[in-house]
Amino acid sequence: MTQQRRVLVTGAGSGLGQALALRYAASGARVACVDLSVERSEVTRKRLKGEGHLALAANVGSDDEMEQLQETILREWGGVDVLVNNAGIASGGQMVETTMAEWRQILEVNLLSVVRGCRLFLPGMLANGGGQVINTASFAGLAAAPGAMTYGVAKAGVVALSEQLRAEVELRGVKVSVICPSFFRTNLCDTVIGSPATKALALKMMDSAPDTIDSVADRVFADAEKGRFLILPTKREPMRWRLKRWFPGLYFRMLLKLSAKMMRAPR
Repeated sequence: MTQQRRVLVTGAGSGLGQALALRYAASGARVACVDLSVERSEVTRKRLKGEGHLALAANVGSDDEMEQLQETILREWGGVDVLVNNAGIASGGQMVETTMAEWRQILEVNLLSVVRGCRLFLPGMLANGGGQVINTASFAGLAAAPGAMTYGVAKAGVVALSEQLRAEVELRGVKVSVICPSFFRTNLCDTVIGSPATKALALKMMDSAPDTIDSVADRVFADAEKGRFLILPTKREPMRWRLKRWFPGLYFRMLLKLSAKMMRAPR
């Protein structure tokens, strides 16, 4: 009899985290839904098919709370087979607009949360000889675009972490994937850090995006199940990624046009 997979998803109370939790549960897995409060996690847990799911609370930016989460998971399940490091917050703005407090907050939640998740749950996978780590980054971590300094740098760190981790654990039976979507219609802007103009621009980009939460989640789940490493689940990004890799000079000129447009925009 095949053992039921144990899947932990952070940021599972809404958005992509919730959508992925639904898909893993539908596949027959047990899902631990983790968000800032049990109430948020419980909203998702109630929607999941099957039994044995958990609704848990943890601030992924806290060492202590993540260690407590690990203790709970070990007590309830003995470990996890799939770790989805998805929780994060949005930010925007140019370097001269940033503060050190913003840098620390974004790095703690968007990058070091992934470090915490991997450090705490990866050893169990390695001991069992298999598992999967799925890290939510962003196309901002690949794009090198202006106007999203703290967010882009943190997400680029998630991409680099995932690349290095993949090389470390692939031969030990653990798969690694990194998710790099661009804008799609979700509630990420509810937590955005930045000026009103920055938030307004992000909302405009989301509203005009051709992708929905369901289309993105379907693509992420399908690619992760195939063990694909770089997952670009929004429609325009595969071509943009190729453009940057194959024609870097042209791509940079496009970034300069974007920067000039942003300079002309009212702030």
